[in-house]
Amino acid sequence: MFISIFSDELALDVTEALPIIRSWGLTHVDFRSQIFGKEIHALSAEELVKLKALCADNGLQVACLQSSLAKVHLPDAERCRAEEQKLEGLIRAADALDCRLIRTFHYWQPKEPEMQGALAVRPDELAKVLDLFAPLAARAKAAGLRLAFENCGVTPAEVLAVVEALGVKEWGVAWDVANGWDCGERLADEAAFVRLMAERSIGMHVKARRAIPGLNPLSDIRYEPILSLCQSVGFSGPVSIETHNPDKTVSNQEMSRRLVNVVKAAWPSAAPGTQAYSSAPKPTVSRAWESDPVRFVVVGLGMGHNRSRTVVETPGTRLVGVCDVVEERAKRSAEAFGVPYSLDVQEWLDNDQVEVVYVLTETGRHAEIAIRALEAGKHVISTKPMEASLAACDKMIRTAEANDRLLAVDFGRRFGSSLLDLKAAVAAGDLGRPLGATFNLKILRTMEYFHSNGGWRGTRRWDGGGVLSNQAIHHIDEIVFVLGVPARVRCDIWTQDHDIEAEDLGSAVWQYANGMIVTFTATTSFPHSTWYSHLELHGTAGAYYEVGGGPFAKPETKWFVGGKWSGTAPRAGQGEWLNTADNVAAALRQGAPLVCDGREGRRTQSVLDAMYRSAYQAGGGWVDVAADLP
Repeated sequence: MFISIFSDELALDVTEALPIIRSWGLTHVDFRSQIFGKEIHALSAEELVKLKALCADNGLQVACLQSSLAKVHLPDAERCRAEEQKLEGLIRAADALDCRLIRTFHYWQPKEPEMQGALAVRPDELAKVLDLFAPLAARAKAAGLRLAFENCGVTPAEVLAVVEALGVKEWGVAWDVANGWDCGERLADEAAFVRLMAERSIGMHVKARRAIPGLNPLSDIRYEPILSLCQSVGFSGPVSIETHNPDKTVSNQEMSRRLVNVVKAAWPSAAPGTQAYSSAPKPTVSRAWESDPVRFVVVGLGMGHNRSRTVVETPGTRLVGVCDVVEERAKRSAEAFGVPYSLDVQEWLDNDQVEVVYVLTETGRHAEIAIRALEAGKHVISTKPMEASLAACDKMIRTAEANDRLLAVDFGRRFGSSLLDLKAAVAAGDLGRPLGATFNLKILRTMEYFHSNGGWRGTRRWDGGGVLSNQAIHHIDEIVFVLGVPARVRCDIWTQDHDIEAEDLGSAVWQYANGMIVTFTATTSFPHSTWYSHLELHGTAGAYYEVGGGPFAKPETKWFVGGKWSGTAPRAGQGEWLNTADNVAAALRQGAPLVCDGREGRRTQSVLDAMYRSAYQAGGGWVDVAADLP
């Protein structure tokens, strides 16, 4: 899944538009018209060569050819022949530009109100469309094109009916989210509708109306949960900016830039969770210190881009700046959140405005940045995992304590209601004496993921390891948070399907002093781009089951308490804070305890450290866990 943009939405010819698009940090572009004064299907062979060179010069790849193919209602034979010629031009362009994805229509654009939606419920009308489209379908299939059918001028149900009837596995929907957003299916069950469209789409369009606040009298569409769900179901196509500028007091170029930033700000992290889809605005709370918000700078703008958004949205916290060594990333986040940026963290360490430095660099640089910040008098939040080595974690803790500064570790799942419910139930004995737990995590990470951002992921020095360190650490912490630290562990690791130094599969057994056993397995070689996790815990009197992602449309949680299964927790856990930034702000303004300070974060790191010592030094044998700072 990646961002692209229609080049002609800038209202400039392609020679002027491409350098601007690249300056916005985009790597992909869609072509439709205004290409040397022509539409994409009308380009000559020489012009296509010129266009390909222009893309290369600007470092852009072609994501989709956004054609008007078959955008006519039940045409006559002459018009059908013209559309067949248009397709031939698209095939030439697809071959020349190495792009097989073609946005298309399907000869159904009714003007009569009574015919709106008919294609989904009238087999006779659908048969007419299929007969007319059959020559185009046969030629496109023979040419190896991937056709994406847009829901423009038709309802979402109609375009789904066409895709289903054509039955070509590689074809799908070009989902224009704003078109048909108020359809009955969405109004009846929004989560189910969004999931269905995401699963059937191979491309997506985002328009300014209803995406940029205040441009439409209708309610805005929140793209953050939509994009997160798209990611979770494995959507891998372009999210294409099709601005359709509704405000002519603003240039098309400026409106397109604004929309790019809106989409960037809504972009999901690389680690999707299993929370249920929700389009509702996030719940608002008030904080007594909102008139004096705690001031943050975020360092490292991969995952840090999303954490910047968290700071902006959290009451009582204020983002004063961002920092990254890559200027493109720094500019993206700065523009998205309306703050200044720098390429050197020292500028922020010397800035008296900054109270908290949020460290989201490569794992192996957490200590370097955190220690500099702590010694400069700043408080620090380190993302997970705390560092690449236990020794580096210890140095961070000692530096924080020597300088009387707060050091928090951002294990955000500790603020989730389901985990707090589980912790409360275990602590109260609702499950009896815990006997065992099983955890499995299955996700997909491609080599493109490992090669990006300098190739630090999947290395022991900079990532701390592989799947256990980068992805599974979330869940290692969940178990430690609920059950505590095991006495000893044993672990085996393998590299099955990636050309990386560290593991893409890890499997461990944890043994607790009371005899409880936890089995833990994680992989990044799953074929579905999802975050498919499964946790089971049982004791002498009850059991807990939680699963999400993968084939599950929404997370499922079950409790076996009192001799029966229920979807309701036996007691509610108590959580005061929205996230780590909120908790740190409360600690600074009101002295609230940190949910996960440095020493607590070290306890989780000690389990990961022991797992790697078992795998690398003990041949998979048992090793003791050194939970506390010596």
